Amino acid sequence: MEEIKNEIAPVEEQKETKVSSLRMNASVKPEDFDWDAFEGGDVYGTEDKQAIEDAYSATLSKVVENEVVEGEVTAVGKREIVVTIGGKSEGVIPVSEFRYDPDVKVGDKVEVYVESAEDKKGQLVLSHRKARTLKSWDRVNEAFENDEIVKGFVKTRTKGGMIVDVFGIEAFLPGSQIDIKPIRDYDQFVNQSIDCKIVKINQEFRNVVVSHKALLEAEQEAKRAELISKLEKGQVLEGVVKNITNYGVFVDLGGVDGLIHITDLSWGRVNHPEEVVSLDEKIKVVVLDFNEQQKRIALGLKQLTPHPWDNLDANLKEGDKVKGKVILIADYGAFVEIEPGVEGLVHVSEMSWSPRLHSAQEFLKVGDEVDAQVLSIDRDSRKISLGLKQLMPNPWESIREKYPVGSKQKATVRNITNFGVFAELEDGVEGLVHISDLSWNKIKHPSEVVAPGDVIDVQILDFDEQNHKLSLGHKQLIPNPWDEIEAKYPVGSVVEGTVASTTDKGANITLEGDAEGFAFTRELVKEDGKQAVAGETLPFKVVELRRSTRRILLSHLRTYQDVRERVAATEAENTKKAVKKVNSNIERATLGDIDALAALKAKLEKGE
Repeated sequence: MEEIKNEIAPVEEQKETKVSSLRMNASVKPEDFDWDAFEGGDVYGTEDKQAIEDAYSATLSKVVENEVVEGEVTAVGKREIVVTIGGKSEGVIPVSEFRYDPDVKVGDKVEVYVESAEDKKGQLVLSHRKARTLKSWDRVNEAFENDEIVKGFVKTRTKGGMIVDVFGIEAFLPGSQIDIKPIRDYDQFVNQSIDCKIVKINQEFRNVVVSHKALLEAEQEAKRAELISKLEKGQVLEGVVKNITNYGVFVDLGGVDGLIHITDLSWGRVNHPEEVVSLDEKIKVVVLDFNEQQKRIALGLKQLTPHPWDNLDANLKEGDKVKGKVILIADYGAFVEIEPGVEGLVHVSEMSWSPRLHSAQEFLKVGDEVDAQVLSIDRDSRKISLGLKQLMPNPWESIREKYPVGSKQKATVRNITNFGVFAELEDGVEGLVHISDLSWNKIKHPSEVVAPGDVIDVQILDFDEQNHKLSLGHKQLIPNPWDEIEAKYPVGSVVEGTVASTTDKGANITLEGDAEGFAFTRELVKEDGKQAVAGETLPFKVVELRRSTRRILLSHLRTYQDVRERVAATEAENTKKAVKKVNSNIERATLGDIDALAALKAKLEKGE
């Protein structure tokens, strides 16, 4: 108010000057002089007074309470900011209301809300926060429609993101929209200003979602478009390793990322990109390809060095011996590096003379140092085939001399199948014992007789040198139990047996010594007419010995039926002899003898 008084002082001086001039002005006509005003102490005329009042009013601003007006920052302190809204009307606003804009300075235009023309101290009361709040929703919608970049103040972090003050409205900044790269520490942004874009507005609930990432992506997209427009295949650029994945390396080329696929990192085999590069490393790369539509850039690192095949010994040929290191193993073979970046394939069939080797993992492991022989080399296709077994003696070259047919040998069971057993005589020499040559007894599976790792006696049965196949026998070295069975249970002999189990066709009969026979159902009828059941022990007659099937056929029925037949046969023979005797003496017989003989004949015919 003191300043306002200072502003009024010059006007009073002008008034005194004018009065003096009137008094001293002799040219003023008496009839034009306002004596009444002069006597009343009013030295001004009506027109002069109005002019003076207008001039005084112009020095004061028109302050209207409860309205938002534009003001100008005239002073910035540590706690308060002074804002004038016209003329000498000034108000003081706390700095806290400008937290969202810490760069506010003298001369800036700001909106303020007039709370009161003057308080108890005669001070103009202004509020910047209320002004922003009143107009914030309109400004938020306007910024959203015009896709404007707005400045926000991060007030606090929350679950999943941060709360940002935008035009006085609390907006949500999701964690995924803070930066292009993942951000773990949100606290670093609290109490900081951040540029962002309004990406979503819920008019009903007045929720606002903003994004800082959208600005970065737009900036990056512009840089990408500019860079791609200048790219050329074969161009060498410098970049920084930004990210390393299992499949390749992302390189920052100055705001734009390009990908070096793992296959383009080195001429040699790479298990993981970390073996070649490290994060934040500055490297040179060559542009292999780019797609302007998809905004993808393919880069290469190995292309900056000569291909190792170009430095390979020109005299290397088939049959040469080389040294190498196993760098990769697959089921079908192993890759051996003989020079940095030059690999050869050792197929599983070229690793050992043993036919049982079906997987490379059984023979080699990564890191093994091996000697190999070059089997073939194709410099145009850059392929080399290697062999390991060629540097080892071939046991099949002298197989017949070492293992003659009929000789007895020892072998180790390596593999068991449904049809037989594969047994190894020595490394690289393996033969098959067919299931039919494994046991004299009938078996359903070879595992009933042997197990993997067992050492068994075998007999050499046959050879196939060309295909490296060997036929072996095991049962040939074991006594045939059937010879003993034939001697112990001859056909026609009667033995004691127990009905073990029954089937629709008959029953299995257990004999002495764990031998087993079979009786058909019709042969199991007992003398009383009943059928024999499991668990009964009965006499059985050996009906047949089938050597080919190792089967003993038995019958209980015949043990008592044959006795009856023998008795009947004996009686019939005796009757026949008696009748013959009668017929031979009939001519000498008397009448009385005839009667006696007739009676005897009748008795014999009746079986008495």
